[in-house]
Amino acid sequence: FQAVGQILAGLVQCGAWGCFDEFNRIDISVLSVISTQLQTIRSALVNKVNRFPFEGVEIDLDMKVGVFITMNPGYAGRTELPESVKALFRPVVCILPDLEMICMISLFSDGFLQAKVLAKKMTVLYKLAREQLSKQSHYDWGLRALTAVLRMAGVMKRASPELPETLVLMRALRDMNYPKFVYEDVPLFLDLIKDLFPGKDCPRVEYAGFNEAVVKVLESNKYILLPVQMDKVVQLYETMMTRHSTMVVGPTGGGKTVVINTLCDAQTQMGLMTKTYTINPK
Repeated sequence: FQAVGQILAGLVQCGAWGCFDEFNRIDISVLSVISTQLQTIRSALVNKVNRFPFEGVEIDLDMKVGVFITMNPGYAGRTELPESVKALFRPVVCILPDLEMICMISLFSDGFLQAKVLAKKMTVLYKLAREQLSKQSHYDWGLRALTAVLRMAGVMKRASPELPETLVLMRALRDMNYPKFVYEDVPLFLDLIKDLFPGKDCPRVEYAGFNEAVVKVLESNKYILLPVQMDKVVQLYETMMTRHSTMVVGPTGGGKTVVINTLCDAQTQMGLMTKTYTINPK
């Protein structure tokens, strides 16, 4: 609450607007203190004072200040807002976004002529995957995951304009989702893609020089060349190119360290010096 108090004091003095995202993730005991801080600011605004006491210090008040909060009620790990906090804010309810419409507009803007049909296929695939695949904490079938695929599809379309549009989207959907699946879900997801894109075969992309570098690194470290593990290195390489941060998840002895180290050594062999720094999260 002290950190939030400092932020609020800064907003009040400079007249800025502040938006607190996922506000109901804050612990209920802290929310009660924050509600008192907000009530103090509101009273100062109602009384139109130039200065007022806040957290033991007298500060200036800029009347242009505004405080907004966003929240997702009903989610796990979220707190129900106390009535004292609710009373300070005017509610604005947002409906679920039309995913198909968003996909269609994004595909059209990237030059896809069959955007309407492809947008339908994308949203149906994500709906079926959400219903039929196993429930994992790292699976995401929402708008954020869809926009990442759309960005990748746009990049592929510009890089290979001669490829059929259905093949471009099929490859983006497969390559952006494939790395995150647990072993049992892989064949199910590939079958869903085959059903939605019948008769289309989309081989994995070969990266000039990189695949050969991966083989050399694995052989030099005396590892048996397993296609599944080599492909996992390529998947990590693709993920690192399209995501800001990456989490490698798996059981002890599952090959996480080998995959990470192989990627680093392969990139170093190709002239891209890559170093790893281990940080203890504890």
